[in-house]
Amino acid sequence: MDKKIALAALAALGQETRLDIFRLLVKAGTEGVPSGEVASGLGAVQNTTSAHLKILHHAGLVRTERDGRVVRYVADMTGFRDLLAYLMEDCCNGSPELCRPVIDAVTCEC
Repeated sequence: MDKKIALAALAALGQETRLDIFRLLVKAGTEGVPSGEVASGLGAVQNTTSAHLKILHHAGLVRTERDGRVVRYVADMTGFRDLLAYLMEDCCNGSPELCRPVIDAVTCEC
């Protein structure tokens, strides 16, 4: 991941509603959430939510999947993992044991 993409992802997550959307999608897992339910799940306006989803998508943090006529949004865990890897790329100045608590905290057994 290059710096420009990392900045886009961090900027996308740096807005309250987008962070809430991303966390909602992470919680939903691989099944994702239909577009209409994203807005209603957050008590937000549909068109505003669509704009936020578009920003998250362009930042590489969200992807769409079509299920018949329904569009589902899914957290792009590869994009998120790439962001975390970028942030921790030069971690701990040669002492990886210092990073172990962070790695353990973001590693789930799902």
